[in-house]
Amino acid sequence: MVSQHGLRLAAGLITSHFGDLVGKVCECLLRRGTLSLHEIIRFTELSSSQVKNCLLVLIQHSCVQAFSIPRPVASGAEIRTLTQYMALFDNILHRLRFSKFLSIVQADLGLQCRNLLEGLLQHGRLTFEQLAEREASTKGLEGSTSSQNILRAEFDRLVRAHYVERCPRPEPFISPPEEDKLTSTKRRGSKADAVNLSVEELAMIGAALPVIERFSAIGSTGEEEESKTPGHNSYTVGDKRKHEALIDKETQAVIVESGVLWRVNFEKFVYCLKKKACATNVRSRYGLDAGIVLEAMIESNTSEGNKNSVQSSIENIIEAVRGKPGGIGMTMEHVRVVLEKLGSSISSKESGVLYEIDLKVIIKICQTEEVEALVLKKYGEVAHRIFRFLVKQGVVQETDHISDVTLIEKKTTQGILLKLWKDEFLEMKKAIAQGSGTTQHFLWRVNWDELCVHILDDMYHAALNLSQKIAHILEQEQEALQDKAKRQRLQKGRLILESSLLKLDDALMLFHDF
Repeated sequence: MVSQHGLRLAAGLITSHFGDLVGKVCECLLRRGTLSLHEIIRFTELSSSQVKNCLLVLIQHSCVQAFSIPRPVASGAEIRTLTQYMALFDNILHRLRFSKFLSIVQADLGLQCRNLLEGLLQHGRLTFEQLAEREASTKGLEGSTSSQNILRAEFDRLVRAHYVERCPRPEPFISPPEEDKLTSTKRRGSKADAVNLSVEELAMIGAALPVIERFSAIGSTGEEEESKTPGHNSYTVGDKRKHEALIDKETQAVIVESGVLWRVNFEKFVYCLKKKACATNVRSRYGLDAGIVLEAMIESNTSEGNKNSVQSSIENIIEAVRGKPGGIGMTMEHVRVVLEKLGSSISSKESGVLYEIDLKVIIKICQTEEVEALVLKKYGEVAHRIFRFLVKQGVVQETDHISDVTLIEKKTTQGILLKLWKDEFLEMKKAIAQGSGTTQHFLWRVNWDELCVHILDDMYHAALNLSQKIAHILEQEQEALQDKAKRQRLQKGRLILESSLLKLDDALMLFHDF
């Protein structure tokens, strides 16, 4: 369940990017959940055409998913469908990270791929033909066959690297779980599992394409085929028929290509940022070599479908390590030592011996360090020592015991514990001890799951405030077009705020996306 600050942040992002009307429709969906067109019109008090246009914009940018459900009808009547719309909170929040996505692709695949990705980020779902037209108009070039082939090759690199994917099904039909009861035992088992899923989760599953189809690259045409065809002076009847058949296939490929919509694959970028966060953390704790080995292991990962752990053979890890700056001189024995430091486990499978690292453990360490740094900054060194002790213990601790172990005066300890409890960093329980007299003891612990929810809400709130300040400064910049000095001062302040928002988002992703 997303907090109110999170919903306001998402709605504010849409408003700043697409205007008040689109923001109003999006906020309605975020706050009220999945709705039909008529319900959105009723709640927003906008006209039908306005709501439809807003929904088209949101769907274009993958911020809303449509799906159909059966409409209740009289028994025996023809089944009708009702289109529902749900807001995709995570996709909306990813709009904060577009600059990070562009940096990742530029570092991995180069400037041309970055420019193609930028087109999809700016305009949402596009065909390759539309992307090529945008690129040609941006550079003032004509869409020649050679330039099209170059762009197609670069675009294929984006698809093969899974940075870009084919768009999901636009409006999957979700039948109720009660239907199709007369099925095989295996089918009934899958239906039983589906009952535990919400309609929205079923819609996302129904919209998703198979992996092979999602990342099916567009084929190259044009010059490659021309180089394979015989010269026009040497045609035989058979050659001519083959050439005509080739042209027909080429034409069909172009038609299919122009009809396929593409979008940015946010999952891939979240995984890349997760890899970066984990590598940065182990590098700070164990040194540069640990960061190199972990990155190499993630890149050579053979555990498909599991995003919380990575596994690979020592041979593949070594190969990936030696392809990195600073890794060429690392011996196999040294890599094994580093893997042991990183807490890797070893398992034997048909493919051989595999090393496995649980990324959840590293992310938990990142989260803990983030919260401890917050406590240190907000409450001071003494509070940080107490909080860190409670995090490490993981179970309830009595006030006197906390004071004795941390070597902090009892009265000071009590005051700090109460302050942390009031600010929802700690959980407190009272215990009554019966003896010669009745004694009341206070027990304290860190409820990690609840604390993470609280921290995430605070981060949403802080990100919302920063976003609103940035939007306000942008308005002031527009008003100060004639005053160059004031505009430059405002721009400088805005850049500082935008940098702070990016750093805050790094921490936000630790608790929400990773």
